[in-house]
Amino acid sequence: MTDDTTRAAVAAARERVARLHGELVRYGLVIWTGGNVSERVPGTDLFVIKPSGVVSEDLTPENQVVCTLDGVPAEGWGNAHGPSSDTAAHAFVYRNMPEVNGVVHTHSTYATAWAARAEEIPCVITAMADEFGGPIPVGPFAIIGDDSIGQGIVATLKDHRSRAVLMQNHGVFTIGKDAKDAVKAAVMCEDVARTVHIAKQGGDLVPIAPEDIDRLFDRYQNVYGQNPEGAMR
Repeated sequence: MTDDTTRAAVAAARERVARLHGELVRYGLVIWTGGNVSERVPGTDLFVIKPSGVVSEDLTPENQVVCTLDGVPAEGWGNAHGPSSDTAAHAFVYRNMPEVNGVVHTHSTYATAWAARAEEIPCVITAMADEFGGPIPVGPFAIIGDDSIGQGIVATLKDHRSRAVLMQNHGVFTIGKDAKDAVKAAVMCEDVARTVHIAKQGGDLVPIAPEDIDRLFDRYQNVYGQNPEGAMR
């Protein structure tokens, strides 16, 4: 049995994950059954993730899958569906990056086009410096089905300020302080991927100086907004 506090925390995480997947649809980052959102349940060794192969309009808090940090459905939580095919990747991130409490995966069009070229998105607009603190890097090619993708995410982002990684020939993974933060990073990743792609068609890109990137990142993470919490790490 689990205590009432844990049950409440799991219920809240299920509600957030189901609702936030709707944001991926609203911003055009996923189609059909693609993409997934997960969130670590605070104070537990559990996380909640989207079920596999369920269309967006059928997602509810109740059918979000509760998993252990080993990436398997947890007993006693009424899991009626199998978890996302990317569950092992999410679990690997949570096990190896304790500061991460939300993970998102999309195949958003422009960002995935950069991934198809195995080309990082250079930091040439201030919005990138603000959110990602530099270029958005490319992670290695990996096959879905085990934690290989998770290993690539961690290896690429562990010493990087970016909250997004372009997994080669695959798509985008983002991390955050919670699921909402990771969804925001996914939205911003697609936005800057589109803008920089369009800019590149017109001629040479003009990079932002590293010291200016640092200043922009610090301001956005620590000053901008009502209650800035600082960078994730």
